[in-house]
Amino acid sequence: MKNYLPLVRQYVLALLVTFSVTGFLYFFQLAFNLSIVALIYLLPVGLSTGLWGLGPGIMASLLAFLSLNYFFIQPYYSLMVHQPQDLLALLVFLIVAVVINQLVGRVSRSLELATEREREAIRLYELSKILAGATSDQAIIHGLAEQVVVTFQVERAEVVLKESESLVTDLVRLDGKTGQLAQLADWQEDRPDLLVPLQTQRGLMGEIRLWRPNYPFTGDEERLLNTFAAQGVLALERTRFSAAENRAQILEESDRLKTALLSSVSHELRTPLATIKASVSSLHSNEVDWDSESRDELLAVIEEETDHLNLLVGNLLNMSRLEVGALTLQRKWNVLPEIVASVARRMHASGAAPRLKIKSHYIQIDLPDDLPLVPVDYFLMEQVFANLISNSLKYSPEGTVITISALQPRADKLQVQVHNQGPRVAEEHLERIFDQFIRVTAAERITGTGLGLSICKGIIEAHGGQIWAENLEDGLAFNFTLPLELEGAPPRVNVE
Repeated sequence: MKNYLPLVRQYVLALLVTFSVTGFLYFFQLAFNLSIVALIYLLPVGLSTGLWGLGPGIMASLLAFLSLNYFFIQPYYSLMVHQPQDLLALLVFLIVAVVINQLVGRVSRSLELATEREREAIRLYELSKILAGATSDQAIIHGLAEQVVVTFQVERAEVVLKESESLVTDLVRLDGKTGQLAQLADWQEDRPDLLVPLQTQRGLMGEIRLWRPNYPFTGDEERLLNTFAAQGVLALERTRFSAAENRAQILEESDRLKTALLSSVSHELRTPLATIKASVSSLHSNEVDWDSESRDELLAVIEEETDHLNLLVGNLLNMSRLEVGALTLQRKWNVLPEIVASVARRMHASGAAPRLKIKSHYIQIDLPDDLPLVPVDYFLMEQVFANLISNSLKYSPEGTVITISALQPRADKLQVQVHNQGPRVAEEHLERIFDQFIRVTAAERITGTGLGLSICKGIIEAHGGQIWAENLEDGLAFNFTLPLELEGAPPRVNVE
């Protein structure tokens, strides 16, 4: 039921103001002539219209007109008018009072409208600022519900997202008194006082449900609510379009990587397979009587190419795990020199430590005996050293030395360096050297997939370390750090 008390109060106040002015003028009527009295009576007319609106202003105009006639125009205490000039004065007063009432009322309405538009603009700005920072459907409808509660002073608000008429995908319920999320058990399922649809060109996305039984919604409020709903729909569509665009970009990038991978790997696999096939066919041939030295050479070729294939397949498997975030570390305390020695053995190193020979290169292992244990995944760290050594073998001249060294630990981190005497890399390429399928040096004459260094980066970062390349005076060095703490446990001392 509509509350008329504020309206009645406005009319009563207009009456009191007019009566007060009448009492004042009656008390001092000998001091003022009729024109002054008429002018003073315009004050309650303008005041009533400006403060309480057109209705109270019109009533004040009529009351002032009657009071002027009754108390201040002869014959007194009568509404009769004997003199034509008095009648003209009364008519002019009434016209002026009504005109002033309309002008003041128009100005008041314009001021109220401007104030209301300013308030709406502020609310829309606050809503747009909240929605602009929201990145999920839940955040958007929660922000929309909060602004509706604050702006329209509702008892309860509910914003619902739907896939169909019966399938609700997301829901936010706010208590207007506390501004907090309402508990389902405390929510009375009654019919909302106003329902605003979240409508798109593709159909109904959801709706805003509001409860405010004591004060019905005005036309202006419903218009503003529809604007709120439109802003919410735009934000929801923006997040969904953004998610769709991200998925499309990921699929496009995945397709590009798969194409590049197939193109690179097909050639990289074909070469060792052809070598193995040729060596095995030669060994099976009955036309040639191989001596033991030649046979050993062919078997060594088969073993070397098999190891190369094994390294390639390991890189591919680790890359796929890194791509999907499924690389699981089995971190345990390990001895770093043992990992390096294991890699050297698998790469068929010969000679005595610390100087080993692999193919036509020399491996210098310069690892201090007092290095602490490192909490790493043994097999993945083998992969890191194998990739770094393999890269150094490819790009450094024959007969040069590849040095593996480590600095004394600082700040619970150990820094390891693999240094080769290969060509320097342009400074702008040092960061890109660890990207997938990137080969910045002699790419036209040295085969490879361009995955080895990117696998190293993924494994090192999964351990919580960093890896980078730097140019030295006599070649190129790969540096990486490894944390020496495991689940809060301090570094352990290597006791042999």
